[in-house]
Amino acid sequence: MELRPQPSLDLSVVVPVFDEAESLETLHRELRAVLDGMGRSFELLFVNDGSRDGSDARLDALAAADPRVRVVHLRRNFGKSSALAAGFDRVRGRFVITLDADLQDDPAMIPDFIVGLEQGADLVSGWKKTRHDPITKTLPSRLFNAVVRRSSGIPLHDFNCGFKAYRVECLRELEVYGGLHRYLPVLAGARGFRVRELVVTHRPRVHGRSKYGFGRFFAGLFDLLTVLLATRFRTRPLHFFGVPGLLLGILGVGILVYLTVLWFMGEAIGTRPLLTLGVLLTITSAQFIGMGLLGELLVRSTVESREVYSVAREVESPPLADDESAPPEEMRA
Repeated sequence: MELRPQPSLDLSVVVPVFDEAESLETLHRELRAVLDGMGRSFELLFVNDGSRDGSDARLDALAAADPRVRVVHLRRNFGKSSALAAGFDRVRGRFVITLDADLQDDPAMIPDFIVGLEQGADLVSGWKKTRHDPITKTLPSRLFNAVVRRSSGIPLHDFNCGFKAYRVECLRELEVYGGLHRYLPVLAGARGFRVRELVVTHRPRVHGRSKYGFGRFFAGLFDLLTVLLATRFRTRPLHFFGVPGLLLGILGVGILVYLTVLWFMGEAIGTRPLLTLGVLLTITSAQFIGMGLLGELLVRSTVESREVYSVAREVESPPLADDESAPPEEMRA
């Protein structure tokens, strides 16, 4: 369903919620205090991602008491990316802020995000430079961020931070699904949007427990491959599959050539494990290159031209008046 309402407010705050009932009243109070002080029109959009701890009732109570609160209840827990997508489809603000519902993101930082957008950024991503989390979260996060920064070319320190700000024009061109919420800066950068970073205050968790474990590190790496294929290699999949295929092919053929020389010299090679390795590498190389070629055929038949560019603005000359558009008298003669 394509909702996409036109911006009619200055600011929309999107908060995905999953089992954070104890934090909601405090978060609402802090958001109201900050946003009321900014003097801008705003809305608070909470997306209940299948909570089972009573968060739904508390969100409904907030909406009943505050006309600027909107609540979207998802039928089950679809994940953070889907919750954000549901919120992005419904925002009415020119600027969009996202933050988590666990009170670890400080709403007092929202004016700084808006300043970044008004200074020309299309996306401002938070950086939890000082984190109040156990090492089981911080160490994998640092490794993950280093890998993403190196492979994507986007110079951010913290891709996992949920505290971000967007121009609505930027969001309209981003598709969020699976676990791609971590890579919104990468997706935006690939479309040519300007991405900046802002150091934010990270507060200790007061209520509940973290919903993320060490396993998300591996899930994030798989999502990174998806992002790379969907951005840098969207229209050239052969480059994505062909490079490893070519390297494996060179190694496999090299092994087979070496064994062939030994065979001509009279040595037996039929029982050597190296023969199996050479054949396996050569077959794997052909499979990689074949997948790349198949991807190229799919790109030619499925990708539309507007998917491979993003227009910032257009400038046209003003239309000519009737007397200006008519040819000169001497030319009509």
